[in-house]
Parts: sequence; C-alpha cells; structure tokens
Amino acid sequence: MDLLPISSYFPPDGRAAIADLIAAARSGRGGAVVVRGEAGIGKTTLLRHVLDAQVGLRVLWVNGAEFEADFAYAAVHQLTRPLHDRIGRLPARQGNDLSVAFGLGEGSAPSQFAVALGVLGLLSEAAGESPVVCVVDDAQWLDRASAQVLAFAARRIGAEPIALVFGLRDPHGVDELDGLPELKLSGLSDQAARDLLASGVPVPLDDRVRERILAEARGNPLALLELPRRLGPAGLAGGFGLPTPASPANRIEQSYRERVSRLSPGARMLLLIAASEPLGDPGLLWRAADLLDVKPEAGTEAEAEELIELGGRSRFRHPLVRSAVYAAASPADRRLVHGALADVTDPQTDPDRRSWHRSQAAPRPDEDVAADLLRSAERARRRGGAAAEAAFLQQAASLTPDPRFRAKRSLAAARAALEAGAFETAITLVDAAEHGPIDDAGRVEAELARGQAAFFRDGAADAVGHLIRAAGLDPGRARLYLLDALQAGLVVGRSSPACRTALQAARQAPVPPGHRTGADDLLDTLVAYLDGDLATVSVLSRMLSDTTDPLWSRRLSLAALLAVELWDFALEERFATQAVTAARSSGALMILPVGLWMRAMAAAQRGALLDASALLGEADGIAEVTGVPVHWYGHLQVAAVRGRAAEARPLIDRVLAESRARSKGMLTAMAHSAAAFYANGVADHRAALESAPLALTDGDLSTSSMALPELVEAAVRCGQDAVAREAFARLDEHTRAAGTDWALGVRAALGALLSDEPEALHAEAVARLGAGGMRTWHGRALLHQGAWLRRDGRRRESLEALRAAHDLFTTTGAEGFAERARAELAAAGEQARSVTRGVLEALTGQELNIARLVATGATSREVADRLFLSPRTIDAHLRNIFKKLDITSRRQLTDLVTQAI
Repeated sequence: MDLLPISSYFPPDGRAAIADLIAAARSGRGGAVVVRGEAGIGKTTLLRHVLDAQVGLRVLWVNGAEFEADFAYAAVHQLTRPLHDRIGRLPARQGNDLSVAFGLGEGSAPSQFAVALGVLGLLSEAAGESPVVCVVDDAQWLDRASAQVLAFAARRIGAEPIALVFGLRDPHGVDELDGLPELKLSGLSDQAARDLLASGVPVPLDDRVRERILAEARGNPLALLELPRRLGPAGLAGGFGLPTPASPANRIEQSYRERVSRLSPGARMLLLIAASEPLGDPGLLWRAADLLDVKPEAGTEAEAEELIELGGRSRFRHPLVRSAVYAAASPADRRLVHGALADVTDPQTDPDRRSWHRSQAAPRPDEDVAADLLRSAERARRRGGAAAEAAFLQQAASLTPDPRFRAKRSLAAARAALEAGAFETAITLVDAAEHGPIDDAGRVEAELARGQAAFFRDGAADAVGHLIRAAGLDPGRARLYLLDALQAGLVVGRSSPACRTALQAARQAPVPPGHRTGADDLLDTLVAYLDGDLATVSVLSRMLSDTTDPLWSRRLSLAALLAVELWDFALEERFATQAVTAARSSGALMILPVGLWMRAMAAAQRGALLDASALLGEADGIAEVTGVPVHWYGHLQVAAVRGRAAEARPLIDRVLAESRARSKGMLTAMAHSAAAFYANGVADHRAALESAPLALTDGDLSTSSMALPELVEAAVRCGQDAVAREAFARLDEHTRAAGTDWALGVRAALGALLSDEPEALHAEAVARLGAGGMRTWHGRALLHQGAWLRRDGRRRESLEALRAAHDLFTTTGAEGFAERARAELAAAGEQARSVTRGVLEALTGQELNIARLVATGATSREVADRLFLSPRTIDAHLRNIFKKLDITSRRQLTDLVTQAI
C-alpha cells in the first residue's frame, strides 16, 4: 500500500509548519527544522507529501544509514552529489578541501570549517537558480562529520533561499542538532487512527481485534497498517491475540521480520544484500546477487511484498525493514553477503568500503583484513575524518590476532576518537586496550587519554587524577604531566581538592637528573609562585614572553591565566591571537572559539568594547555550530565595563548559578570579580565591597589583578580604611613584582586614594595607564584625579581631567563610569558636554565584525570565508548595516569604521 495517503490523517499543524518553512525559503529567508517522532510515526511520509505539493524547488534528499555512520562525510557527500560539478566555482581552499573530504581528489587533511563552508557554498550556488530544500532523513544515523557540517549549514542559511529539514527518530538524539527548531510528531487522534485502520483493512474487523490493534498501535500510522498484516485473515476475523505489548517500533520491526520469513530463500538473500549495502547501488546489488546465485525473480517477489523498491537505486519501504532484515539474518549469512559485496566492490575507486565489507565478512581475527583497515584509517585521516579513522582503527583492533598489537591499535583508535570529540567511544577503546597486555608506555597513554577526555568533557577535576597517575608511570615525562595536572586543577579553582592534589604532587616531584627542560623550570617556578614567592614573577614573565614555545601553545588556559595574573594584557592578547591564527589554518574546532573569547577578554580589559563585542559575536557563532561550551569570562568583562544593569546583573547571576552548580571555583571568582567592577562603575560601592572579597577568597589566578583593585576602591569609598589598606598592601606586592604600566598605573591610582599627598601619584597613574593603552583604567585615573582636584579647590584643572574622563568613558561605552564622571562635572559646576557615541554601537556583534572586515577592502566572499557564512548572507547583513547607519555604500562604511577606530 502506498504510504502517501497517511499524511492526510495528520493534524494540519505539522503540514503547515513544513510548508511555511519552504514558503520562507522561497522568499529568501532560510531556516531549518528537526522533525522528531518515533519510528513509523510518519516523518518521511509527511515530508514527501508536503514536497510533492511544491513546484519550482530543487530537492536534495539523503537518508542516514546505520552502516554508513562510520564513513566520514558519507551523508553530506550523497546529499550534495548532484552539485559536485559546481565545486570548481568555490574558493580554492574550500574546493580543494571539499574534494579531498569527498574522495574526489588528493591533498592534505582538509579543514572541517573549509568543508562546511564548501557545502554551504554549493547549496548557495544552487539556490541562486531556484530555492533548495534539503531533507536529511534518519538523522540519528548520520556520520559525525556530516552531522557537524549540516548543523553548521543549518545555522548559516538565514539569508539564503534554503530550507533544511532533519527527520530524527525518537528516542535518539544528535548533539549537533540541539537548539534547532523542532516539530514533534505524535500519534494520530483516536478518530484519525480508526479511519486509517479502516482504510488499510478492506475486510470487516472483529471489534475486539480492532480495539486491540488501536491500543497496541497508540496512534502510530505505520503500526496501524502493519499490525493487521501479522494477524492474517483468520486473525482479523476472530479475535486473534496480539503479542505482549512493546514499543510500536519493536512491533513494526517484528511484523517485518515475520513477513520476510515467509519469503523464498532467494528473496531473503537479496534483501540481506540490499540491507548490507546502504548506498542502494544497483550494480553492486546485482553483482553480489549473481555471486550468490540469487535469481532476478527474487527481486520481483520482494517488491510484490512491498518491502523494497528496486530500480535506479534500491530503497526499503521503511528503515525498520532494513534493520529487521539484517537482524533476522544468521551471522553466517551476514558474513557471506559482506564477503560477496567485498568481492564486487572496486578496490581502486572504493577501497574503504571494500575493506569495511571484508571486516564484516571475517569469521575470526585476520591480520590481512586488519592491515587493510589500517590503510583505510590512514586515508580517513588524510581526508580529515577523525571519527572514520577511529572506526576503522577500532575494527582493525578487533580483528587483530596478536593481543599486543590489538591493545596498541585500540589506543590509536582512542586517540582518533578524542580528536573527533567522541569521548565516550575513546573511553570504551581505552578500556579494551587495558584488558590486553599493555606495557607501561601503553598504560601512560591510557591515562593521558582518560585525562584528555575528562578535561574536554568539562571534567578538569577528574583529569587531574589521570594525569598524576600517568606521571607515576613515566618518570622521564612526569613533570610534564604534572604541569598539565596543575593547569587542570587551576582551571577548576585554587580551593578545589583537585587543585590541592595537583599542587601537592608537583611539590613532591623529584628533581630530574641531568639536563633540565623548560617544563621542569616552569613547574618549579609555578609551584613557587603559587606558594607565595613573588620573586618568581620575573622568571614567569620571561618564560611567558616566548609565546611560540610549545609549552604554551599546548597550555593556552594556563598561559592566559598567568598573563592576567602578571598584569600583562598585551601578552594575553598575543597568546590569543596566535591561537586564533593557528586554529584558522588548521581548522581546529575546539581551539578557535576559545582563542577568540580570550582576545575578547583582553580587548574588554583595555576598554575596546567594540572589538570585544565583535570577537564575542564571532566566537559564539562558531561555538554554536561546533558544540564548544561557552567561555563566560569575556562576556562577563564586557558587561562589567559597559555598566548596564539590564545586561550585567542577569549575566552575573546566571554564571554564578552555573559555576556553583558545577563546582567551578575559577568561574565563580571571575563572576564575583566582574560584579565588583560593575558595582564600582555604577557607584554602588557597598555592593562592590561585598563581591570583591568573594572573588579573592581562594587566591585564584588572575583575581589579584581583577578583584584587588575593586576591593581597595570600594573600601575607600565606604570608609573602611583598615580593609582598604590591607588590600592595598597585597596589591602593592603584586604590582611592584609585575612592573607593567598597567600594574604600576593601577597601584598609583589606588595609592592616591589612600595618600595624604596624592598629587604625584595621580599624575603617575594618568601617565602610565594612558601609555599602557588601558582606556577604562586611564579614565578611572582621570576621574580620581579630577575629583581630588575639585575638592582641593583647583576647579580649572579639575574640569580638564573630568572632561577627559567623561569623553573616554563615553566613547568607550563604559556607561556606569561615564555617569560618575558626569556627576563629578556637575559638582564642579559644569554640565557634561554631549559626546557623540560611536554610530557603530547600533550594530550587533556579527554586524560589527562584517563592517570592520568590509572596511579593510575584503569582498563579500572573503568576509564569508572568514566568518563561516555564505556571501549571500554577508550581503544581507550589509543591507541591514547600511540601513542602521543610514549609508548607501561600502566607501561610506569604511569612512565610519576608520573614524571609530
């Protein structure tokens, strides 16, 4: 029976939602939706019904296949196959990387961002001719690389005539699709279910049977059609009992198994070949059938049973038919079929699929087959498919006869899985390796893999234990691993048990014999600093100055924390910029947004809020499509400097709740620090006096530069002289040791608040902070100086300093401090003059990024490549930018951006 009529039984809301998405795409507003529901609920039928009613569309359709989930880019390759002739029109990097990823060309491992942009470019090219609708059905079986690329595209098509629809079977989930709009399909209403059942069963039904079928199907359309087939005529007429209740999917699959079991051996074998060859290639299907002596009439029989469609490409009536056929087959028959498919697969044009079929056909461990899989793993690595590499290595390990090699290959597979972000798979592979004979080197690698998985799964505390155990197993590299353990502990927080454990292990690490390495020196110096030896600051500064040292490039979090701790925002910015540059060239999905967030933090610290907002917008956009957890530090700093209650307070409260719930002491300290900065900015000094000590409680790195200054000022303003002087004594130690303009300028600015003769200190603060490029602190120094000069009766000089402070705060966007400066000016008898806020303030972070890049002379295509958008999306953003800024040309935009800088 044709399934399309089922759609007429669906509630109209479901049909309308898909139709509206397509209508929006026709008008140039792209979008995506995830259609969710249990097996048989009608997802595919609904999509076909809506699309069949449309004309003038380019429809691209791909079905995720369970047996394709380990082949990198398999689904996106099939989806875009009709567009491959357009690859040559893409920018060179995108075209080259896309060709390598799809196996259409040779080259170095492709950047996943370049591949994603290439796919977006192909869809955009096609959409230039007619609206494009991409249907990705059975998305729960997408290979990871395809899921990431398609999720990336789904979030980047807002200005494209493109609709992307994912069909996802409950209860499965695809992390990459989280956050996209969803359409949940539920069972049919009772009356619609009765009508559908009646339409599918042309004979009278026994009342008891009808009610039992309705109860068992629970409104599932496919179940309503399939369950009666299981009963047969006698059962339909006489109250035949149904099996024990189970989920509709299980009942439907069992129904398919029973129907398959009634077929001839030849028809069952043909279905098994089709189930084992998910591409639906008719040439492969029939060549394998010939090898197994399956006659053509087997296909006629299977089609007559309405289980499969044979023709241009074989297609099962429903994915549950495929799984039912494969599950019902004996292991021997599966191996027989995979062996035949391996024999008929071209080893030159499709070596990886051949090696995979060979592995499934192997009845026992086979080194020759394992070696073939290793070659496939290497090809997957060159194509940038870490998940596929891990799958091939995992299968190779399982077929390796020698237990020692099997353990080594399991660890290699774990490394690849970690690179792909498949942390659970990596741990499973490590478990497998540890059950075999592994030497100390293997045990070290296992602990390191567990530590890395824990760290990136937001479990830095767990990572510490694994890294310490690795250090105990490898004395030669122990101090390197302890350095990583200490970094992980510091990220969690100084007061955490994990950090205390890491610090104690580092203290007890034996002095290495012979030549000392940079890691040895860094570990000893860092431990001494954490134990309170400020004499080590100059040593740490010298070590940090070489930003290209691999010690730092692999420990970005530690480098950033120390740069801020040592009062050197320029150094922090250099580390971040270097990380961003490296991540862009390599396509490192985990590092790029982190580097951008770090740059945003540094920009906010120097008062460049426009720069910071642009960087945050870019980082958040990338994180959204890659699943990297948001780093809140830059967001907190921007909100604190800007000083808007509606922005700062909700963000601080949200981050505090999150950090406390997850026992993240460092993040908690940073949130309190931001709260203190914000409160001082809006002259709520009592609130600052409450927040600043909370940031300083545990001595977390970076809080001495971020929170100590706020505590000093808040205590002074609240008349808490003893608290202010005690805090200043600590600040004095840190700033003198650091010796940067930022450090010494802040020391002078706050020392002036406590001094009986502050004039020289005010002057020093203004000079140092102005020279150091710290715009917000420069404004604060001018504000302090102007207020003191006013109280000293030196009105003219006072006004000069206060005007400068007000201008700085206003142009920077530090609204809270600007209001403080305005109030001081009013007290001096002058109304603050109007300072034109930058017109670019009207732009969002994304728009600001585009405006700044366009102002450099970059074309829409070049900007799109940089921001991982399509050129058409860039042009749409530019139209919005022109409208907001009341301009009409790129030249005018360049002039405005140049003036703002």
